Amino acid sequence: MQFFKDRFNYLFNSTKGLILVAIAMIALETALFGMLSGPMAEFGVRDIVVRLFKMDLVQAEREGRIIILYHSIAMAVVAIETYMITSLLKMQEFYKTAVRVLITVGYLFAMIFGMGFAYWGHNWVLHGLYIAGLTLIFFAGVLLTIALWPWNKEYRLPSPTVGRGAGGEGDYSRTKKGVDLERVAFFATALTTVISAIFGAVPGSYFGNGFEVFLAENIIRLPEKTAMEYSIIGHLHIMLALIAIMITLIVGRWLNFKGILHKIAMPLMILGTIVLNLGVWGVVTPLEPIAHMIIYVGATPAMLGALLLVIFGWDKFIREGAAGIKNPNFFQKLGALLRDPLQFGPLWQMVFMNFTVSGVGIFMAVRLDEIFRLWPAREERIELTGHWHVLSAIIATIILLYYGDMIGLKGKFRKLYGWAIILLSDLAFASVTIFEMKRLFISEAEQQPLVNTIMYLMDFGLGMLLVILAMVMIWRLFDLFKKKGRWSEEVEHELSAEVKK
Repeated sequence: MQFFKDRFNYLFNSTKGLILVAIAMIALETALFGMLSGPMAEFGVRDIVVRLFKMDLVQAEREGRIIILYHSIAMAVVAIETYMITSLLKMQEFYKTAVRVLITVGYLFAMIFGMGFAYWGHNWVLHGLYIAGLTLIFFAGVLLTIALWPWNKEYRLPSPTVGRGAGGEGDYSRTKKGVDLERVAFFATALTTVISAIFGAVPGSYFGNGFEVFLAENIIRLPEKTAMEYSIIGHLHIMLALIAIMITLIVGRWLNFKGILHKIAMPLMILGTIVLNLGVWGVVTPLEPIAHMIIYVGATPAMLGALLLVIFGWDKFIREGAAGIKNPNFFQKLGALLRDPLQFGPLWQMVFMNFTVSGVGIFMAVRLDEIFRLWPAREERIELTGHWHVLSAIIATIILLYYGDMIGLKGKFRKLYGWAIILLSDLAFASVTIFEMKRLFISEAEQQPLVNTIMYLMDFGLGMLLVILAMVMIWRLFDLFKKKGRWSEEVEHELSAEVKK
């Protein structure tokens, strides 16, 4: 009995254990339901999986299944970010415990019962439990927002050189009264996430009462859209953007982002988050004609804040890696920058995202009528779905890289794990981007050889990435059966860290 108690305590009471469970759940769901994708259908794998697991798939219900699948994975990602926030930021123990319990039960309910409802018949009790899970996650978000309240005197920074991680090497973005602006950025992101969740919840509450499920990419060219359709489209965009902003803040906290760049970046992140949300919320108001301009205005400072984090991080890695060299040359600086893929990777993925997500999205928005609306609707649909999927997957790779550092991977395994995630994912994302934009440089009649090649590269990159993840999950599973495995060291380390606080 003590064997199970100790493992349960690790998996559901420690930060690393909670993150491990969530990553494992996402990995299992991605592996299983990824077998239903188009490429797997061509190989005959889809039919085998459907028969083996006795899935109930009706083609007319495909959109509904996909939406529940996306929400199940997204809720687990939100839970992972929440675990990281409650670990990195000071807050009252009651809120930390309550938020973790609620969001853990919530995402597990949403994932297990939601997928049961969507893929194994429509037992409405399961649907009710799925909704209950989403409700618990929403309530956890409300409590997290309260816990992050930055104007509490307990969380103020006492002086420019005193505070978290102070060492006389710089300070953090703060007001004259000592309010931590980085905490304000976390608070603003959490608050707007809770509000923006309502943009999906309200239309969802009207299902069966004049509102039908749809995929956003399928209605993008409709000349007239209802307020609820606009609400769903806005909800999709803003929730992904807020998850990306939150992981940026988490990485900054992890890397001890500070100094002059931190002082500039945090107000930009706060401003960008607020304006970006106002633009998305404006989509369902009379401001709809100018909503996209407001969104662009909000996205710019947020992206600039992320750029300042990248500059800070890369400069830090170079200085630390080349500390023993008097006048390092370019190649020595490059070697210092690349020496640790788990720290270099998250910032590189933020840069790479501009080539595969942000840059593509901005170009498409600017030349929408001149170029993209002249393409067949299928091509625009491909671009939109690729755009959203790549952004989601890049966030996932950043989480995996950070998790690798959290659990203390070292030596060759650390480098292999880090570079495998970076190179394999970027190969897949670059292939997706070429596939999205192929009509700019090749005609439909000549595209097939190119399409075949990039599809193989994309499938290889994503497939091998899942293999790497599976190997890590199997290793952690076997470790749990050891009496004094890594899991026990992680529990002891976390308990000692809490004592020091």
